[in-house]
Amino acid sequence: MRTTTKLISVATLVSASVIVGMILAGGLDLTKLAAAQKTSAPAPAAAAPAPGRAASPVAMPSFADLVEKVSPAVVSVTSTDIVKGQRMPYHRFEEGGPFDFFMPPDRRRSTEEPEDRKEMSGGTGFLIEPDGYILTNNHVVENATKVQVKVNGKDDYDAKVVGRDPATDLALLKIDGKTSFPTVTLGDSEKLRVGDWVMAIGDPLNFEKTVTVGVVSGKGRWAGLSQATSSFESLIQTDAAINFGNSGGPLLNTAGEVVGINTAISRFAQNIGFAVPVNVARRLLPQLKAGKVVRGYLGITIATVDRKLQEAYGLKAAEGAVVQSVEPDKPGDKAGLRHEDIIVRVDDTPVKTNRDLIDYVSSKSPGTKVNITFIREGKEKTAVATLATRSEPGEKPEVEETSDKGQKEKTLGLEIRDLSAELRRQYRIDREAQKGVVISHVKPVSPAADAGLTEGDVILEVNGVEVASLTELQAQLRKAPKDRWVRFYVLRSIPRAQKFIAAVKPE
Repeated sequence: MRTTTKLISVATLVSASVIVGMILAGGLDLTKLAAAQKTSAPAPAAAAPAPGRAASPVAMPSFADLVEKVSPAVVSVTSTDIVKGQRMPYHRFEEGGPFDFFMPPDRRRSTEEPEDRKEMSGGTGFLIEPDGYILTNNHVVENATKVQVKVNGKDDYDAKVVGRDPATDLALLKIDGKTSFPTVTLGDSEKLRVGDWVMAIGDPLNFEKTVTVGVVSGKGRWAGLSQATSSFESLIQTDAAINFGNSGGPLLNTAGEVVGINTAISRFAQNIGFAVPVNVARRLLPQLKAGKVVRGYLGITIATVDRKLQEAYGLKAAEGAVVQSVEPDKPGDKAGLRHEDIIVRVDDTPVKTNRDLIDYVSSKSPGTKVNITFIREGKEKTAVATLATRSEPGEKPEVEETSDKGQKEKTLGLEIRDLSAELRRQYRIDREAQKGVVISHVKPVSPAADAGLTEGDVILEVNGVEVASLTELQAQLRKAPKDRWVRFYVLRSIPRAQKFIAAVKPE
């Protein structure tokens, strides 16, 4: 009986404790009701974002379907170059000497005939036609004595280099198979916008079919890849990871279309890669198939008109290509073009930047006649030029001349001297500079330094007027309107002779 009473007392005490705890917890809101949520009226639709407010974030796309679609057409490219052996004595001791024991058996005799060796390098490519045409980079196959292509990660084919173009770093290969090959679709790189998603596929560091994604970081980039490409670089910049071995692989948009050919990376940064726009490859394909790319050539050097040159020339807009120099006996010279002419149109194509003129002229065959519209001394003029074949001009030899040494003078942050035989030797000044004044020093913080002038440059003209001495240069500077940009026509001899126009504004 006592036991029963104790049990009832304990049960009563526990029940009371639970009830008190529930009351306290409910009052403090420490727990939430576990009852099923009742159905309520639907909430009103969210209002559209007010003008100026950011829209809802867009979900990141999946590239898995694109990878499955295009991967079969992405191939590995292996280039083999045979390097001739050279006789390299391993040691000075004759065979049988006391130290011969320590030498490798196959290297004990320095009199053996040297053996050739193979140097192999790898890259990527992609099939663009079912009969086996492949696009890749020129530097992947340049100087190769043998090129092999692996399709689907297993099938090896010997490839023929059909055509190469060092200027755009493109090459076209051809493989032959019993059946049709998978291909990719070429897109339109002009439609790319900065911020668009892109995907790169390639074989970085021999990891086949590696996929990386990113966005278009910039367009029309000049990266200074090589002297051969310097005039034609207008590259796509992307942060999709590109590494050694990716060269020649495709850069694709979210529709699975090739918009670029991966070609280079910046070694000084992370995720700064460059690709040749696919429209460049489209334009060159017929010539690559024919085995040789030839371009029209005017024989002039040009620069884009910027705000400074706009003001210096009194132009309505910062548009056009200013002629920096004209090569003698070339089409531009024969057409009557002169330095400081502002080219604003070629045929019916407006020239807003130097790229517009370069792309148009280089797309034409040698022998083509083009109409050039330009501004000279504020008046619009026209000329007809017959394009020649583009070739790299060679460097010109140096000569010595004698001239009276001028006195040292400072102006615009410059130290300038009259041209003399001593200065010609010191700065290795090109023979084209028969007269002019030499810059012997440029203050690091000065208008001249801001304009890119440097020691050893020769000033040939000021505001279109030739200057043969320091006195003549000072006279032209005195004539120049105050608070206006002054145009210097300059010859720079190192590393190779080139002429250009620099706009300097006096402080």
